[in-house]
Amino acid sequence: MSDHHEHGPHRHGTSSLRHRLAHLLTPHSHETADKLDTALESSARGMRALWVSLAVLGATALAQAGVVAVSGSVALLGDTVHNAADALTAVPLGIAFVLGRRAANRRFTYGYGRAEDLAGLVIVLTIAASAAFAGWMAVGRLLDPRPVTDVPVVALAALVGFAGNEWVARYRIRVGRLIGSAALVADGLHARTDGYTSLAVLLGAAGSALGFPWADPVVGLAITAAIALVLRDAAREVLRRMLDAVDPALVDRAERAVRAVPGVRGVGELRLRWIGHRLRAELAVVVDGDASLRQAHAIAVESEHALLHALPRLSAALVHADPAPVPGEKDPHLALAHHLAG
Repeated sequence: MSDHHEHGPHRHGTSSLRHRLAHLLTPHSHETADKLDTALESSARGMRALWVSLAVLGATALAQAGVVAVSGSVALLGDTVHNAADALTAVPLGIAFVLGRRAANRRFTYGYGRAEDLAGLVIVLTIAASAAFAGWMAVGRLLDPRPVTDVPVVALAALVGFAGNEWVARYRIRVGRLIGSAALVADGLHARTDGYTSLAVLLGAAGSALGFPWADPVVGLAITAAIALVLRDAAREVLRRMLDAVDPALVDRAERAVRAVPGVRGVGELRLRWIGHRLRAELAVVVDGDASLRQAHAIAVESEHALLHALPRLSAALVHADPAPVPGEKDPHLALAHHLAG
């Protein structure tokens, strides 16, 4: 006997304490309305993080651009361009979050959540472009050194850049992890490196003040190297998400939760994948071969229920119930073997 079951997600509170109290005091639901509400709440948080980041980084880049115009610091120019690029990454992410709110249809049966992965790819390409530009400007200035003027103002602009980027980095990473958005976390890591590169501008300013004109472009090259390191980490995270990679700890947690369900005699194939910042699961559970269809269905429902509690970002699960094998009985999936082999 087999049973397929799919159900909407559970709406989780902002804290585990509130969640437990809700279970004690009120009925809880895993219906589609809760699924939509949770998805919209996550997207709203992501959009808020993007717009706040855009405002802070935009103001930081404008302030630094004014200093670049009067000082001629190529290190600060590289930092300014990178800050501006980081601010503009809010655009593809914002589009992805808006698309993610759209309901699934007969063409996009899983919805539009994967638009976030495409936005993450755009962010990676933006980081790469800013690294190439910063490196090109630094090499050009190293070959043709020019004095940096208004060094104290350059140093102040560097401190402003660090403060703005570090604040934005903490905010983006916190919200990205909260809602499960790899693209937003990658963007936060991007901002954090911008903060450190802003501090590096101080070294260039100090070298220029001491009479070393090559210090500014050398720091510019160091900034390029730092950007390249962030590019590697961000690209790895985004590409893993695009290839449906998940943290193995999530799989272990899901298996433990399902194995604890009464009536589940074993867990077969279990798959998890991210669709935007929500998880989706597919798994097979082994039940007593003498169980009725209703009993198998009830076990499947309870298995999904357990998964929804074990994986807070889970949006849906497809549970397939397999009968426990009996000695001498033919494998019920044998008819599918030639398809699987192909």
